[in-house]
Amino acid sequence: MISPYLQFNDRIKEQIDNLHILKKDIRIIYRENKLHLDENNWLAERIGVRTSVCKNLHAKCYLNENEAIITSMNLYEYSQMHNDEMGIHVLKNEDGELYNSIWNEAQRLLTLSQELKITIQKVPPDVDERKADKKKTESNKTSDASKGYCIRTGSKIPFDVEKPLSYDAFKEWSKFENKDYPEKFCHFSGEPSGGETSVSKPIMKKNWKKAKEVFNL
Repeated sequence: MISPYLQFNDRIKEQIDNLHILKKDIRIIYRENKLHLDENNWLAERIGVRTSVCKNLHAKCYLNENEAIITSMNLYEYSQMHNDEMGIHVLKNEDGELYNSIWNEAQRLLTLSQELKITIQKVPPDVDERKADKKKTESNKTSDASKGYCIRTGSKIPFDVEKPLSYDAFKEWSKFENKDYPEKFCHFSGEPSGGETSVSKPIMKKNWKKAKEVFNL
């Protein structure tokens, strides 16, 4: 297979697997590796597949012992799915001279290219773990930063000085709607307020400064 760009879809991978099982010698000449990490590792595990890099490669040709295809299509998923391509199909038993010319040119490109063994790459497990831990920490920070307490029941609710009551507590409070009615807990810290808090002043005085810093009040 000769293609400037190296990228496989599932169908091509299946065909390579079949040839690999049959112990066929598979040569790939390319200019730029477009494989994702999992595809790269998949290819590296196919010992019978030998890859070579040709830095000036622009040709696209796919051939075996009996036939060849010269085409405008790269071995690249975008080309296969989006581009309008053309090519010619040559059978060795119908036009041996043309087939041999193609074969010889492929051998010349092999000679010019540098064989490069694609190796398996592994992402250190601690990288993902660090990302997960960071995400978890950020999530916890976000959770803590948005956490408040109902000033009547002490239950956890979203922090909002305009709405410092839980739904059930609000229904009870709305019967009288007294914004200065003494409540039991601090909306910021959740600690008992001893009647210092109310709907109009849901945060205890000693916690007001810290609440302003945390919630940009």
